[in-house]
Amino acid sequence: MAGLIVLIVVVAVIVLALAALMAAKRSRISKSRKREQAREHLQEAQVHAARAEQQQALADEQAARARREQAEAQERVARAEREANEIKAKADEDRTTAEQLRAKAEKLAPGLAAEHGRQGGTAEPNVVADPNVVADGDGAAGGLPSDRPSGSGATRR
Repeated sequence: MAGLIVLIVVVAVIVLALAALMAAKRSRISKSRKREQAREHLQEAQVHAARAEQQQALADEQAARARREQAEAQERVARAEREANEIKAKADEDRTTAEQLRAKAEKLAPGLAAEHGRQGGTAEPNVVADPNVVADGDGAAGGLPSDRPSGSGATRR
């Protein structure tokens, strides 16, 4: 009977050893699976990081292009404004010169500037043209304003 107890103890020890070996093997397999999953996650992380890097570079390039185009557009606007200001300054200068020359002409020959303005097709600012008034040749007698301004700025009838 003592042999039977020893045999039972030996079988129990063997069963426990086998259970421990199986648990260790399962643990190794589990660790191996986890390691493989970790490798897959790292590879996927590298793919995502590379894609993110590529997308970031593309976004940076687009932003730089947009800034460059905006700067070029602002430069074109500034150039156009400068040109417009130069043209306006030239027009103001021409207008001033014209006014000075008109004033000199009026000093030299009073009334000639008004007469010249009618013949050239440009009316003086104070003269109102009336399509119902007919001139009879001498300019003043037919109801058109005389060469000298009357001060009221209205057309005589």
